[in-house]
Amino acid sequence: MDNRQAIGSWLSGPRAAAEEMGVDFGHRGQRLGLPAQGPGAIAPPGRRIGALFVDWALCVLIAYGLFARGDFPAASNWALGVFLVLSVLTVGAVGCTPGKRIFKLRVISLDGGRLPLPRVLLRSVLLVLVVPAVIWDRDGRGMHDRLARAVQIRG
Repeated sequence: MDNRQAIGSWLSGPRAAAEEMGVDFGHRGQRLGLPAQGPGAIAPPGRRIGALFVDWALCVLIAYGLFARGDFPAASNWALGVFLVLSVLTVGAVGCTPGKRIFKLRVISLDGGRLPLPRVLLRSVLLVLVVPAVIWDRDGRGMHDRLARAVQIRG
């Protein structure tokens, strides 16, 4: 390998370098037994982020209307608590938040069933902490989903 190849593999990352050497990682969710595309496939990052923005906007509006009394900075602080409650109640009851429903996503257990309430609570608390949610594995699942043994799929 000459210097240009070494620099190229460094810039493109270890996965691209491994794929150039012939390693087959398969599609996202293959290790979990999920299809490559269509209903039941791992939710793409764009849809997940879009759903998060819809949920956050809804929570800010609820916090502004119910708790902030016209103080927008206070609404941002209250929105985090509203987000936690919204996430626990909606994912626990129907398997998705309003934003996930709009983007046609669901949160399920790894065995394919509904996520039990203690794992929904764990997942939601880790999601509110933000850092576990931005550390992803090669299947595109955040650490909050891995620790709760959950997966976000297309609905």
